[in-house]
Amino acid sequence: MNEDLKVNVSGLPRDYLDAGAAGNVSAAVSSQVPGVEPEPELVVNPWDIVLCTSGTLISCENAIVVLIIFHNPSLRAPMFLLIGSLALADLLAGIGLIINFVFAYLLQSEATKLVTIGLIVASFSASVCSLLAITVDRYLSLYYALTYHSERTVTFTYVMLIMLWGTSICLGLLPVLGWNCLQDESTCSVVRPLTKNNAAILSISFLFMFALMLQLYIQICKIVMRHAHQIALQHHFLATSHYVTTRKGVSTLAIILGTFAACWMPFTLYSLIADYTYPSIYTYATLLPATYNSIINPVIYAFRNQEIQKALCLICCGCIPSSLSQRAPSPSDV
Repeated sequence: MNEDLKVNVSGLPRDYLDAGAAGNVSAAVSSQVPGVEPEPELVVNPWDIVLCTSGTLISCENAIVVLIIFHNPSLRAPMFLLIGSLALADLLAGIGLIINFVFAYLLQSEATKLVTIGLIVASFSASVCSLLAITVDRYLSLYYALTYHSERTVTFTYVMLIMLWGTSICLGLLPVLGWNCLQDESTCSVVRPLTKNNAAILSISFLFMFALMLQLYIQICKIVMRHAHQIALQHHFLATSHYVTTRKGVSTLAIILGTFAACWMPFTLYSLIADYTYPSIYTYATLLPATYNSIINPVIYAFRNQEIQKALCLICCGCIPSSLSQRAPSPSDV
């Protein structure tokens, strides 16, 4: 009897015991150790709570940007349409993180898993594609400064929006339409139920877009430096003033691109080398910074914009501060 008790308490599977011995062991444990109770299991994963909190912050922050652009007819220029697309994509990503938390603990089923992962993939893909579209728009606004404000630019912007949202929706539908690992767990990636091939395609696409953004921002830096130098010559600015202005513009671009890379690169590279057998803590640790990019995006692209600042001040206090109305754009506002 003592030997049977030691085997069971040690945690070995009960398959090694017959039914009679299992009953005797259970009775022995209850009679000999009445004060020992099994430790309660952790009901909610703390990482899921952090992701849900991040999703809530993302949703609230980007909902403000979407409402400002939607309710202001003056904010219909191509730049604001792309900023609105970015805010809408991040808003949907935040909602997806919240829904994922609710479904994971309240409505567990294969259908809810597929719908949730489809929404998250589509929204984050649209977010990254919107960042690329904003980069393209900024490059065109500087390189074709004389013809940028034309109907052709507006048409091109709508084409970019249709393409990026169409592509993102298609990527989000892939798991729902059957490209998932629910039937074969060996093909799962670090994010179940995405397959390893699906995750690899998303990661490689991200690296391609990051390389394209890097190239465009290098060209933007060259244009900004050239424009700042020309302005300095025309107005007879000092060399130090030209240096400070140019440095601000380059620093802003470096912060934009560096933040994007720091948030997304860890999860992208991890998705390429890892699969479902890796500890889930690594997935959480690399995915969480990626969600922070959707928190930072409104600060970099929306709330720094002078027109959006004016619209926000009108909504909050009904006035426009003189510092905003008198402020002139500079190369650091790229």
